[in-house]
Amino acid sequence: MERCGRHRLSAPKGPVVTDDQHRPHPAAAFDALGAEYEKAFAGSRTHRRSLEWLLGRLAPGSRVLDVGSGTGRPTAETLAAAGHDVLGVDVSPVMVELATRQVPAATFRRADIHDVVLEDDSFDAVCVYFSLLQLDRREQRDLVRRLARVVRPGGHLVLATVPLDVEDVDATFMGQPVRVSSFTGQALTALTEEAGLEVLEEEATLFTPAHPDARPEPHLFLHCRRPLDTAPDA
Repeated sequence: MERCGRHRLSAPKGPVVTDDQHRPHPAAAFDALGAEYEKAFAGSRTHRRSLEWLLGRLAPGSRVLDVGSGTGRPTAETLAAAGHDVLGVDVSPVMVELATRQVPAATFRRADIHDVVLEDDSFDAVCVYFSLLQLDRREQRDLVRRLARVVRPGGHLVLATVPLDVEDVDATFMGQPVRVSSFTGQALTALTEEAGLEVLEEEATLFTPAHPDARPEPHLFLHCRRPLDTAPDA
């Protein structure tokens, strides 16, 4: 999902839906936030520039996977409006319902990305905007490797995150309890390259979401390509 946030460390209030490892379920916070999330992050010019970067490298009618597609805006909406075949996957049923209604030109599926069957070399591009943060570090490494294989040789993967050196931290995001893991920018770049991707450009910025509880937060955008002559790390 297009998710990020200042990870304010405070005790969560009210009931929390958890999984078998007693961590907040990834869908719970974003089911509760719904369209409020989109409003808070709609002003990210860096995100828009990242999409323009990708659009400039896609052939007409390209097939694009949006991992953690959220409300469908701005990623799926921008890509679909340019004529691309977009599949959005998100674990939150509320977000998928919003995206389906707001971006009818794209296809959205409610699922955990780990459970979705994805063939190697099946997408021209993959977008991973702020959707890694509720995965632990091992899951993040494994998912980036898997998505690198999904991208066709010569295709692109764009990835954005909040580059922090944190692992399994209980936090509050826009008033909702979450469990957060992340990497420093240098470590994330290394992880991406180890997966067999070439980092063509990166942009670091500071962004303040339009929300009463928000604080300025670091964002890192990596713009990557799968080389034509090498296979991603399995």
